[in-house]
Parts: sequence; C-alpha cells; structure tokens
Amino acid sequence: MSVRPIKLSFPGASGADLAARLDLPTGHIRAYALFAHCFTCSKDLIGARKISEALTRQGIAVMRFDFTGLGDSGGDFASTNFSTNLADLASAVSFLRDTYKAPAILIGHSLGGRAILSMAADVPEAKAVVTIGSPESPAHVTHQFAEQLDVIRKQGEAAIRLGERPFTIRRQFLDDLEKHSLADISRQQHYALLVMHSPTDTIVGIENATGIFTSARHPKSFVSLDTADHLLSNRKDATYAATVIGGWASHYIDDDESTEEEETETGIVELSETGLGKFQNTVRVGPHKLLADEPLDMGGLGSGPSPYEFLSTALGACTNMTLRMYADHKKIPLDRVAIRVRHFKTHGRDSESAAGDKDAPAAKLDHFEREIALEGDFDDKTRARLLEIADKCPVHKTLETGAKVLTRDVTEAGETDDQGSS
Repeated sequence: MSVRPIKLSFPGASGADLAARLDLPTGHIRAYALFAHCFTCSKDLIGARKISEALTRQGIAVMRFDFTGLGDSGGDFASTNFSTNLADLASAVSFLRDTYKAPAILIGHSLGGRAILSMAADVPEAKAVVTIGSPESPAHVTHQFAEQLDVIRKQGEAAIRLGERPFTIRRQFLDDLEKHSLADISRQQHYALLVMHSPTDTIVGIENATGIFTSARHPKSFVSLDTADHLLSNRKDATYAATVIGGWASHYIDDDESTEEEETETGIVELSETGLGKFQNTVRVGPHKLLADEPLDMGGLGSGPSPYEFLSTALGACTNMTLRMYADHKKIPLDRVAIRVRHFKTHGRDSESAAGDKDAPAAKLDHFEREIALEGDFDDKTRARLLEIADKCPVHKTLETGAKVLTRDVTEAGETDDQGSS
C-alpha cells in the first residue's frame, strides 16, 4: 500500500520550477519509475494517479511531474515544444538520480510516451520502457487542433481549447514536431519495451501502437488495454495497466532484495536506515517489513509511523489483545474493542501525580491518553472490570514502571573509523 505522495520540485530545462510527486512503497523499494503525462495534461490525471498508486503496491516508487507551464509547474506553456519536453524529462531523470536513485522504469502516457521513447537512450540505467496510448509521431497531437494549423503558420500563434482549458500554440511548436522520428530510436535501444494500447482509443488510433512496435527491437511486448479509453479514466483499466507493468518489468529490473530474506529471530526487531530522506528506516520483525519515519514538518518523508507512534501502537495493540484474552477466558460477550491512543508531554508540575508538590520537576513528562470503546451485551459492572483489565496490559505496566535499556556496540572489526593517531 502506498504512502501519501511526497511533494517535490526541481528546476526544469527552462529554469522554471517543475512540480512533482513521489509515491514511495511502505516496504522495500524494488525500483524507481518516472511517469510522463500526456499532451496538456498533468501529473494528477486520474490515469497517472491510479497507475502510480498501483505500482507502489508492487514495491515500485513512482515520480510523476508536470511539464513546464502545465499543472503546478512554473514557466510559459506557449514557449514549450517537444524538444523542451525532452529536456524537462532529462532534468527529472537527473533529479531522481541525484536525490534518490535513477529510474530503472520509464513510463509515458500518450505524447509523454513518445517523449520517453525519444530520450530513453540517454538514460543508461533504464531497463524497462512503457508507452501507453502513445502516437508513433509527435506530430499526431496536431490532430487535436487541425482547424487552427493554418492560422498558427500564418500568424505565428493561435489560441486553442483542449477540453475546457485554453492554450496558446506557436509556430515554433509545429516546426519542432517535424524534427522527431522513430528512425534512430531502435538503433539506440538498450532496454525492453512494452507497448500498451486500447483498440478502441479514439484519440490515438491503434495503428500507432503497430508503428512503434514494429520499429522497435526485441525484447518487446504488446498488451491490449481492450475497452479502456485514451485517458484510462476507469480505475479498473488503470489498475490493470499498472499490474501488467509491474509484473512485466520484474523480468528486467535489478532487485537485489527480491529474494526471500531470512526472518528475524522471535522477539527481535531490526532497523536500518534506507538512505532515503533524513530519517526513514526499514523495520523488520519476523516475516514482516515496514517503515519508520518522521512527519514532513519534522524533516522526514512521512513514509511511516514515528517512534512515538510505534510506542502508542504497542500500547493500543497490547490493550486490545489483553481485553480479548480476558473476555474469551471469562466468556464475556465482548463483540469488538476499538482504541485510540494519543501521546503528548506535560510539565511534571502539571501532572496528577505531582499535584500540590511544590518541588515537582519542570521537565516534561510523557503522557498516553487512551480512549477505549467496548461493544457487546454486558452490564456496567462488567464494563468497569474490563477497563480495570486494560490497565493490566504488559505494555501499560512497562510504560508506568519504566524499563532499563542496555546498549552494546556490535560493529564488526574494521568497519569503524580509525580514531587513533599515526
């Protein structure tokens, strides 16, 4: 399951800041993917969003961004063309490479897919390239404003409407489209290609998929998206496309941790920094893997619970389990337990235990506020007894009585910095 998108920005080829979102899986990241949206669209189009979400569930981190002048990105759309789109893609690849890891998977929708094809040769780390409903030639987009082509060529520009939005198209945009063809792409192909297209696509005909597929070298694959529309506006179609992409790409991406890892010993929790963000850690407990992190306002990525949220989780889970064991043992008809835990700190002099003590320390003390909802057919006396039992859960007792933490340095010899003098 993916975490909430992380908002990012990076300088595009024209110098304008380009808005981006990065979806990170909650476990091991198998690979990074870069998603390029369709002509005059944005990173937040439903198809792009659903594909990104579905890929993160398969362990693939996905970054999608708005091209110059579109969506939340800065810059002037009228000054852009297909070549500037390629330059923006190159900037996105560099940003991912420098900040996280270079994308092993490149995915493009419609004109974004055609742009991906034109620049994939310049991404040596790319192992798998995917086009979705993409035109064979970039010039195909002119079909969307064919009635204005003469005006653009004669007057230098024209205002057009695509959907409900106005755009200005200049002659330089048309001139640039004619410079790009598929001729050199196959000769520089070092990646596997997956062509995805709907035979019922009314915006970009299925014959475009034929042109792309036949011009490419092996390994190449084609998958029909059947009844999907051009924008993949149906969630099922977008999810299906993402599922196929994830499975297909698994043959080509490097995934050093894809093999089964040895489970941690019972009662042992292992944590290690992922290298992503400032605080993100991978947590391994037996066969389970999850992330620990700090929220965005604390400088983290917000990709997992914080340490105190894990502690609150332990208290809540232990309380639930203790109540369930007691209710089952006493045959109490307890249908359901729901718990809400909040952690906060108050000054020692403000706590109940320090009330009336003038010498109470000013230091803040940890407090856990626990709200318990008990559902079932039992009387008030039984309800009161259950609440008493909640206070007897082992984690509750540990928090109240305190615990001793023993620390051992287990760094292997030769891995520490030599602090001695020569």
